[in-house]
Amino acid sequence: MHRFRLIFSTLFLFVLSHSPVAAEPAIGVAMDDFSYTDTSAEPTNQTAAHERRLAAFMAALRRDIGEGGRYRLVPSAQDGATFKVIGGIQKTSTLVQWAKVAVIDVSAKKLVLDKLYSFRGDNDESWERAEIFVSREVMAALGTQAPVALAVFDFELEDMTAASAGASAASDASYLAEVTGGVREALGQSGRYRIVDVGGEAGKAGTLRDCGGCEASIAQKLGADQSLIGVVRRVSRTEYTLGFQVRDARTGAVLARGDSGLRMGADYSWNRGAVRLVTDRLIETQQATDRARK
Repeated sequence: MHRFRLIFSTLFLFVLSHSPVAAEPAIGVAMDDFSYTDTSAEPTNQTAAHERRLAAFMAALRRDIGEGGRYRLVPSAQDGATFKVIGGIQKTSTLVQWAKVAVIDVSAKKLVLDKLYSFRGDNDESWERAEIFVSREVMAALGTQAPVALAVFDFELEDMTAASAGASAASDASYLAEVTGGVREALGQSGRYRIVDVGGEAGKAGTLRDCGGCEASIAQKLGADQSLIGVVRRVSRTEYTLGFQVRDARTGAVLARGDSGLRMGADYSWNRGAVRLVTDRLIETQQATDRARK
């Protein structure tokens, strides 16, 4: 029996060490000690008791965040923190204290939590209850993914038919503008992405679909996390296919791509087809991935 337990334990540790969860790096969290202010005007000096309770509060909060290995405490944002937790507690009367807590997504420079809580009492038990509640709120905020800053460049037309000109070219430009606008709107409304204004930067590089991934570096200069380019391929005057590609703005690595693979209707349906493709192959896929990580 002892030998069986030993073999089982060894196997369990091997599986655990090679599992996807174990392989994921812990997310860095920086947290300074909360400030404390007593404006209750009570005659008794309780500074020593408050310092002791605040120290116990912070130790418990750091312990709760570090448990499970999903997060790791780091000294500051410069030391690899993805999030920064700040806060302060104020005692306003004998029975009432307030805790102000904020969680900042460092890379996105965005508040993911900013709340004011009240708790009654000023003893070890009341402070412990407050810590449990604040810890739960902070952990929920840390699990909230900040929107990805995405530079969505204008969709391009790859015409595989005889070249068109005049009124047809003007019509094509109008339909392409609708496609780009529709895709940007769908991505922005998903809550998963924050659309970055690309302005006239894309035009400087010419045709993005043939620039070897230069859109990633353009997106990075614009302050985006990722880039997206899209192509409408005209097969005939009444048939087309669609494709898009997403890259990491920093590394240029391809993160996602989609292709309709099917010939669809005429130019007036480009927008509908593009929005559907991006929704199915990018938005819903990323949402499913985010849910699986929670």
